[in-house]
Order: sequence, then structure tokens, then C-alpha cells
Amino acid sequence: MPLGVLDLFSIGIGPSSSHTVGPMRAARRFTEELTAQGLSDRVARVKSELFGSLGATGIGHGSDAAVVIGLCGHDPETLDADAAPAIVAEAVEGRCLLLGGSREVRFDRARDVVLHRRRSLPGHPNGMRITAYDDGGEALVEREYFSVGGGFVVSSDELDRPVTEVAPDEPYPFSDAGELLARCRESGLSIAGVMLANELTRHSEEHLRSSLLRIWEVMQECVENGCTRTEATLPGGLNVRRRAPDLRARLRADAVALTSQGDPFEAMEWVNLFALAVNEENASGGRIVTAPTNGAAGIIPAVLHYYKDFVPGVNNDRIVDFLLTAGAIGILFKMNASISGAEVGCQGEVGSACSMAAAGLCAVLGGTPEQVENAAEIGLEHNMGLTCDPVGGLVQVPCIERNAIASVKAINAARLAVRGDGQHRVSLDQAIATMRQTGADMKTKYKETSRGGLAVNVVEC
Repeated sequence: MPLGVLDLFSIGIGPSSSHTVGPMRAARRFTEELTAQGLSDRVARVKSELFGSLGATGIGHGSDAAVVIGLCGHDPETLDADAAPAIVAEAVEGRCLLLGGSREVRFDRARDVVLHRRRSLPGHPNGMRITAYDDGGEALVEREYFSVGGGFVVSSDELDRPVTEVAPDEPYPFSDAGELLARCRESGLSIAGVMLANELTRHSEEHLRSSLLRIWEVMQECVENGCTRTEATLPGGLNVRRRAPDLRARLRADAVALTSQGDPFEAMEWVNLFALAVNEENASGGRIVTAPTNGAAGIIPAVLHYYKDFVPGVNNDRIVDFLLTAGAIGILFKMNASISGAEVGCQGEVGSACSMAAAGLCAVLGGTPEQVENAAEIGLEHNMGLTCDPVGGLVQVPCIERNAIASVKAINAARLAVRGDGQHRVSLDQAIATMRQTGADMKTKYKETSRGGLAVNVVEC
């Protein structure tokens, strides 16, 4: 299927795109397939099994709850995040769920949602199997799905197909960064211009623009929500303290106190806040934009907020250009490597988001396509080899701070690239290939299983 910018930036809920949004979408897709086959009225029970990384960290990521919500017919983009716990509680306590939002079926959470912590399905570490049974216990339909990162879900049949392919009617097709730069040179367009022309084969310009500005609006709402939460700690049992509300209050007080003399590090402090706010909101299961994943969702919003607040001349056209440019880079990661922490480690999540944010910022700072590609490469190169080792299977430690640090890296990468001439020794294509190879060599315990790294060296309290 051709991949576009609106696929990379989708609105959902936390705490994980691959482990929460993906399973919810897979479960909802299963109910739609039952309806399409005319089998919904015969279903008496549905069993969901989660394998690999989904099974290993499913509790901390809310995967088990996400499956229940999806089976009840809810979609992560439109679901009221605050209502999600009540939907699950009602199904568990009533021992009944509303399949597809309309048919009551028996439900026993211990029996019907199974997390296989040491078993995997072939093909991808984020595997699911969902089976519908009739009243006599006979299986009506069984499907396997894979959550391949960023909320993308494929069936077992679709897994062997390319995740992305170039649309036949795109005027400027590209499959790697070298081709993308060639299209820019041939057309005289920026990377955002090339992306826009390709996107117009799928969407009207009005729809595309309004959708991207809606994504930016949700990013801003997410920062505000993260800064105004009143709970002292994040959910999940690690007792991680919320920092965004207090940090914003202190920064505002400091801004008043330092008005006369200024603070050379003020921008960096605010960037840290923006990223922390988003990722604390994500860890709370709040409304989020996958950018390109939930685990790395704070980086692009933080860099965009930096651009809005600290760079003059910002307008909606430039915000759209930022997101189109970042989307082009994200497509390269999906085509040629992965954005799944369970597949290649956190270099595929935070690394790709840092690269995308650096490219977007470089573009709106006036960078040429060559400088933008350089910024993207710098952003990735200095996150190479990053493991995914969430403590307790929660998207909190080290994930929240990691987004803040990567946001600053992205800004530095963009500013470094825009001061150069676009020529550099390591290409973005080479960096992406290296990330893919590094992920393949990385031990499974460092890829979102909570069996290695900080996840085993930090005592859970």
C-alpha cells in the first residue's frame, strides 16, 4: 500500500502505538471482518492471544485492555481516552463485552485475553491471534495480525508484502533519500513540495492541509494537557513523578525574574518541558499523535513548539512544510528499515523521530534539500544502537527523558546542517541501512521485552 504523511501522523491514545494503538486496531478490524462475513450473530466468545514483545510487555503498555476496547468496536482516533478504563472495567465486571459495539458475548478476561510472555509468532515480534467461537465451542474464524510499529497493523497474509510501495500515479516517486534528492533537483521543488505533489494524488490540498493542522492542534493540546495534570505520579506502579506541571510553573517564574538579563539556555529548558509534557501525557494513556510512534511522540511536537516560540516568522504554511518534510523522512524509515522498537530497538523510534524532526526544522529554517537530508542523517546517526529497555514494561523510564534529550539533538542537528553546504560523508540512506543492520544484530532482550538493560538493572518499587 502506498504510504503517506497522514499514515505516519495519526491521532490515537497512549501509551504505545505498537502495543496499544496497534492491538486496538487489530481487534476492531477482526470485528469488521466478522461482520463482512455475516458471522457476528453466531459468535459466543472471542479469545485474543498476544505473542512476543506484545506478550512480554503487554500489561505495562495496556495491550490487554486495548484488545478489549477494540473488540467493543472503538477506534483509537475517536475513542475518549478518559472513558477507556470504564469500557474495560464494564466488560471485566459484567463478564460480557459488546462485540463490535452491538452484540453481547461472554467474556472472561483471564481466559479470553492471553499474554504469551515467551512465545512468538513467526514473521514479527509483535504478533496477535484472535479466534471467534460459536456457542458450541467451535472456532468460526481465526486471524493472525502483526503490529509493525507506529500503529500500523497487517494480517499474516499481508506481512510478506512490502509495507510500503510507491503509488503508480505519484508524479515524484522515491524509495530512498538519494531518489528523493534527485526528484527535488529535477523538479526544482523542496522536499515538502515533492511530498505535497505526491499527496495530492490521494487527498485534496484542502483536506491535506486541514488534516496536518489538526495534527499540530492535537500536539499542542497534548502539551497543554501534560502541563495541567494534577496527579502527582504517573500510573503503572513505578511512582514516576510528573514533572511537566511544576517545570512550566518554574520556567514562567524564571522568565519574569530574568527578563532584564535573559537566559542563554531558556529555549532548551522549554524544549525539555514540551517533550516531557507530551510523553507524560502518553504514559497516562492520553490523546497523542504518533510521530511516528507513541514512544517517541514528544520529539516532533517539542521541536515544532521550539520553532513556534523561538523562531520569528512562523505561520501555518511553514508548519505544514515542516510536517510534510518530516513525513518524507519517516516514509524512508518505513520503506527501508523499521520504526518498531520491538523490531530494531529504540533507535527505530526515538532515532527516526529525531531524524524527522531535524529534517522538518532544517527545512523551515531555509535549508536546501541537501541540507535537510544532512540534518536527518545527523539526527539518526547519534541515536544509532539505542536499545528499547522500558523499566516494568512501561513507557516511562527511560522513554520520557529520552524524548527530551532527542528533541534537543534534533534542533542541534538542524542548526548544524543549515550552517553547512549539504555535503557530508555519511548519507541518510547509509545511516538507515546501518540502523536496520544494527537492529538485526541486537539481542532480543534489548528490543521492547523488558528483559535487558535498564529494565533489569533498575529495581521496581
